[in-house]
Amino acid sequence: MKLFGWKSAGRGVLRPAKTHVSLTRAFAGGALGEWPRSYEAQLREGYLNNVVAQRAVRLVAEGVASVPLSTSDEAALALIQTTSGGQSLLETLAAQLLLHGNGYVQLLSAPDGALAELYALRPERVSIEADPHGWPAAFRYKAGEAVTRLASNELIHIRSHHPLDDHYGLGCLGAASGAIAIHNASTRWNKALLDNAARPSGALVHEAPEALSSEQFDRLREELATQFSGQANAGRPMLLEGGLKWQALSLSPADMDFATLKAAAAREIALAFGVPPMLLGLPGDATYANYREANKALWRQAILPLAGKILDALSEGLRPWFPELSLKVNADQVAALSEDRERLWAQVSAADFLTPDEKRSIVGIS
Repeated sequence: MKLFGWKSAGRGVLRPAKTHVSLTRAFAGGALGEWPRSYEAQLREGYLNNVVAQRAVRLVAEGVASVPLSTSDEAALALIQTTSGGQSLLETLAAQLLLHGNGYVQLLSAPDGALAELYALRPERVSIEADPHGWPAAFRYKAGEAVTRLASNELIHIRSHHPLDDHYGLGCLGAASGAIAIHNASTRWNKALLDNAARPSGALVHEAPEALSSEQFDRLREELATQFSGQANAGRPMLLEGGLKWQALSLSPADMDFATLKAAAAREIALAFGVPPMLLGLPGDATYANYREANKALWRQAILPLAGKILDALSEGLRPWFPELSLKVNADQVAALSEDRERLWAQVSAADFLTPDEKRSIVGIS
């Protein structure tokens, strides 16, 4: 079985050559300023250490895992919904497609040739072996020093569109890395301010005519660092002598722009992953009239399209074992869309020019 391209050898000759432009991938090597460019660095900085990105990905991935499904073969559906090695297949694939842009499902067979298990491999460990024309011929899975070669019929490759790469998909993490870097830097800035009494503490002004000696300067600096800096010393009174005067400092309105910048960066992160900012509790977002409208937008624009993409790829890859397999989302059972469904039923019921069979067909009842 060929999971890529035409099954006909005659048509296969007409395939155009494919290329892989590795340096243009969002997670390909190097660094740009403070923004991590490698996928692993982006994952640690942008997902593991950023609350907005993590919550946005989890909202979509857990939504995909919870969609009600309809199928033409219950055995295939059981394989997809079975937890394998502690892994929920649909949730894992959804998160991988959002972050990396690629999902790889290994097809594990029993000794008798029957399909026994589906397992999603970590996408950053998988590379594609191409034939002389650039078309995928096999996969290589590298974990540490161990490398496993998998034939094309042992793996299902699901990818998002990448306009500059014929082999690999484009994830959202690279596009969000700039906003994530700003958001994380703002968080560290806030932490540093809290460590210093939540404001620039001030300056010691020496008003005496003679200058401080090196020993006096070093002693003052050491005392300020050990006795008057940090959270534990916030509010401690200072005893000044020898012509010293304390000049308090505060943040100007321009200096406070970092708070606005952090909120804007958080909204950009949510936008990159297709999640309405309202659902993440971000302030200053009035795009949707209410939470219910934002939740419907999440399902219509993010969860259902991603779930449909994954299910279509799984249906095609599993057909050698389950002929004519069909996997679909049963949108009529999605609770978030119940209001739209009730509106449709009311409109169809009021259409007197339709026959009962036509009405049943419109609402999806055969």
